[in-house]
Amino acid sequence: MEKPESLEEFYQRKFNWLPEDLKKDMGHFNIFRLEPFWEGKVKAIPYRRRDFYKVMLVQGQSQVHYADRVYEVKKQALSFSNPMVPYKWDSNHSTLKGVYCIFNPQFFVDFPDIQKYEIFQPQGTHVFELKDEEVFAVQQIFERIEAEFKSDYKYKYDLIRNLILELVHIGMKLQPAEIHTAQHGNAALRIASIFLELLERQFPIDETHTLIQLRSASDFADQLNIHVNHLNRAVKEMTGKTTTQLISERLIQEAKILLRQSRWNVSEIAFALGFTEVTHFNNFFKKQLGMSPTQFRKGS
Repeated sequence: MEKPESLEEFYQRKFNWLPEDLKKDMGHFNIFRLEPFWEGKVKAIPYRRRDFYKVMLVQGQSQVHYADRVYEVKKQALSFSNPMVPYKWDSNHSTLKGVYCIFNPQFFVDFPDIQKYEIFQPQGTHVFELKDEEVFAVQQIFERIEAEFKSDYKYKYDLIRNLILELVHIGMKLQPAEIHTAQHGNAALRIASIFLELLERQFPIDETHTLIQLRSASDFADQLNIHVNHLNRAVKEMTGKTTTQLISERLIQEAKILLRQSRWNVSEIAFALGFTEVTHFNNFFKKQLGMSPTQFRKGS
């Protein structure tokens, strides 16, 4: 798969210039208005990861691809993108408009870790269709962000970070109720959270990260230095799913992405996902989706 688009590449692609702070390896933030579509203008961005975060309000019919999921935006939506999940937007709507802000991980140093929120995690929901009254509230926050960004106030970026967190919490409140977890003091929650983090660190698979190391519940239990039964109980209690089920779901998600977006053959994908034999991968894939990897690729 392609390397993630960097902030430098984003600015070169969009504006053919680079902000000064990008050259200093420091926190970066910017805000932009979505340009309305006009005839002959490119309507889609390539499907790939970026190495920065993006929070966007979009108004108009569009379709967004996140990992192996597709969201249909009927009227207006709030979206959250992170460096781990590849995505792209498509639109045939002539009045598509909106606003978005981008920032790198360094921008939130010494602030709450935004990656802990489900909307920025691969298994979470990333796009939320908004009601008209919700759009008004979100627009006001973006307008405050834009006003602060243009101001000379010494601590404007602290205010901007807090306003971004306000958008995050709006999204969190719109999350499906079943994905919310218990209080963070719970030992089972800590174990399950670390397991999910270790699982996710192995992805996405690309030319710089070509092989996963942890494939079974026992592998993760050894890494956490706990008994596998303890891990399984904690994961089941917190997520409602078994450890094996979550591992399988994540492997299938990555397999689908690689089959759709990469030029790797099935054997290369099987090896990258930790299968010693391509037949084992074929059987695993077919058991999960009812078709072979080759059939899935041809139908993509």
